[in-house]
Amino acid sequence: MSRFSYMISLVREGDYLTFAVLILSTCFVVFCCGPIHEFAHAYAAYKCGDDTAKMQGRLTINPFAHLDFIGTLMIFFFGIGYAKPVPVNPARLKHPRRDMALVSLAGPTSNLLMALVAVWLRYILLAIGQGNIIFNSLAYFFYLAAEINIMLCVFNFLPIPPLDGSKIFSAILPDKIYFKIMSYDRYIMIGVMILLFTGLLTRPISWLADLLMRLISIIPALIFG
Repeated sequence: MSRFSYMISLVREGDYLTFAVLILSTCFVVFCCGPIHEFAHAYAAYKCGDDTAKMQGRLTINPFAHLDFIGTLMIFFFGIGYAKPVPVNPARLKHPRRDMALVSLAGPTSNLLMALVAVWLRYILLAIGQGNIIFNSLAYFFYLAAEINIMLCVFNFLPIPPLDGSKIFSAILPDKIYFKIMSYDRYIMIGVMILLFTGLLTRPISWLADLLMRLISIIPALIFG
């Protein structure tokens, strides 16, 4: 079942509490986690010598500096999406190939760290709440926030232009091949969106995200049960 179908089913079944938690957790990711992802890119670029993002007002966690309309809709409907890409000028980086990979790595790594924090908060709330509906709802909120962050992390690590993974992969590709691939990034992204709409890409991403979620849940699950 797709995320959108799941939301519709919750409304039809009258499970408005779960629906509200789902919407609120998605808003949290869009207005908090997404901006942190882009801020991580901007900060890494700044530390590596490129102040382009800072000069354009992107070295901030203000969500309105980073929101992308289509990318936001995708997060709500598919749990996978994007914010407005942070501008990076490779010519200003101290070590262009290495630093570009580091800048690209910063974004999805921030999603992974936020998912880790959310997972720990979920288990702590479940342990404290002991079945209390408020604590259970908060725990579910953080579970969903972790889930979306994991999905974004996995999605962005894909070596597909213009996603972060392609720029990380560029560190080992010859410039001629990399720039040839990047010249088709718009068309490749259209293909990615089609695969997301048809579910052909969401299934493997969901499988990888579920595996990663289980891995980061091992320690808190052992501690809190």
